Amino acid sequence: MHAIEPLGYLRDLLCLLPSWPRSRVLELAPVSWRETLQKPEAQQRLAANVFRPIALGEHPLPVSLTRPA
Repeated sequence: MHAIEPLGYLRDLLCLLPSWPRSRVLELAPVSWRETLQKPEAQQRLAANVFRPIALGEHPLPVSLTRPA
């Protein structure tokens, strides 16, 4: 699939899609994906998405969830 990782593509696509302009939706197609990710606009939108760090496993769990009860 155009040498992109499918789960990463879907994760980032679902982060970008809600705020992406309709007139530019083809930029989100797999064939254009690598080029789109290089754009500052896409990087800013991904960084601003609060769910992306959780999906990447970068969001720390609250202390109450890390200690056994």
